[in-house]
Amino acid sequence: MLKRMTAAIAVLFLAGAIAGAEEWQNPKANIPPKAAPQRRNAGEGAPPLPLPATPIRRSEKKREPSPPALVGNVTFSDLAAKKAGLSWQTTIIDLEKWVSFTNDQLSQRYRFVNTDFSKFSYDPAELPILYFTGWKPLPKFDDGTIKRIRQYLMDGGTWVVHSNCGRAEFNDSFRREIRRIFDDREIAGLPTDHPIFSAFYKVTSMRVRKGKEPWQTVPPYLEAINIGTRAAVIFSPIDLSCGWNADTNPIEGGVLYDQADALKLGSNIMTYCLAEYQYGRFFANAKVYHQATDATRDQLVLGQIVHNGDWDPTPHALPNLLKTIDQSTTLHMQFKRVPVDPEKGDIFAFPVLYMTGLRKFQFNDPTRKRLREYLDNGGVMIVDDAVGNSEFDKAFRDEIKQIYKDRQLKLLKEDHPLYNFVYDTRKVGLAPLARQLFGSTSSPQLEVIEVDGTLPVIYSRLSIAAGWEQLPRAYNLGYADEDSLKLGVNVLMYVVSH
Repeated sequence: MLKRMTAAIAVLFLAGAIAGAEEWQNPKANIPPKAAPQRRNAGEGAPPLPLPATPIRRSEKKREPSPPALVGNVTFSDLAAKKAGLSWQTTIIDLEKWVSFTNDQLSQRYRFVNTDFSKFSYDPAELPILYFTGWKPLPKFDDGTIKRIRQYLMDGGTWVVHSNCGRAEFNDSFRREIRRIFDDREIAGLPTDHPIFSAFYKVTSMRVRKGKEPWQTVPPYLEAINIGTRAAVIFSPIDLSCGWNADTNPIEGGVLYDQADALKLGSNIMTYCLAEYQYGRFFANAKVYHQATDATRDQLVLGQIVHNGDWDPTPHALPNLLKTIDQSTTLHMQFKRVPVDPEKGDIFAFPVLYMTGLRKFQFNDPTRKRLREYLDNGGVMIVDDAVGNSEFDKAFRDEIKQIYKDRQLKLLKEDHPLYNFVYDTRKVGLAPLARQLFGSTSSPQLEVIEVDGTLPVIYSRLSIAAGWEQLPRAYNLGYADEDSLKLGVNVLMYVVSH
């Protein structure tokens, strides 16, 4: 069952698999693509004819430069399908309308091209987005294709996968293959406040229809696999019916979004992919700082908490912060971060624990008990909401209430010495998205658990780690990069010094 799916959508899916893949006929199939528009230019007159004949003018095709290719429509060769024992089919009816509509809305001029896994270069610079749709079970990818798709996504490409008619057999087979590609990452539903739902249009609800049943209005639903803070695989298990009107032409055995809603969400997906493209490319090439070993210097090892909510979305953040401290302060200390599972690992070996994430997570009772014991014995936990994500924020607040049943998170006062410990951060700038929502500048919004004048827990709802990475990130509900680094230096230096 889909994780974190709304009850209304779940009901639709439970009844979604009506007929086998070979028995069911998709009315979208075999609809030919639209003919490419051909611009004609009036040609020169024909060679002179004997008078009194009138010269005949002819028209000739004029070839214009092709717009840049943005999306690659992936198909399978007949051979690949035969090897898998499948009769594979796909369509481009939705993709055509999606690209055309989005171009009109964004005043852009992009196109899609057809490709397959055997001839694609797997270079995001060539095709930033791969589009994939079908309604029958997928052929099993060979190991080479698995490796190349993963590298394409790690290098900054985005894979948009669309379940044609919302068929369960396609959805199940795609989830099988994506687990093979990313056995170390989870595909899960996006929260409704994810920027993909507001990148161009603000999409808060969508109409969805199963077969000829009445329309239902539900929250928008997409699933994703994150690489860093970017949704690199975007999967719609419901038909994004951009080129099909299920209002006048319902599809028996299909689950489809309303065409108008699907087109808006499709425009948001493309806008999101374009906005995150540079981040994806920079993320793939970001250098992680490794401090040189030096026997004459002390070492401070920070433990980064491993949990089940995308625990490491900003892997370059902490190393960059530690590099800044090393280069800009007189603290002669060697830094290192080590992942640690708080249930199984020795958290007491670390004077400071660092935690961040993107998604909902949950500790068990033994973990909560160990963390409380760690904090009561002088340990410190610094927690950051990686891009200001609501799911992580709610989960952390729920967990800290169970760890500290006798205390509450409270806002750290603006005159607290932490804010002026190395840099003056009593007023800070915000990242563009946060500035749009909250204004140009703000007092820092750190929250803390305070015990006898000490701060065992320091939490930032507005992201600071995203700024530490120094990457071109479009959707960051956090502090401006420079102020994030200054605030981070103050937090860590204050904790180390106290």
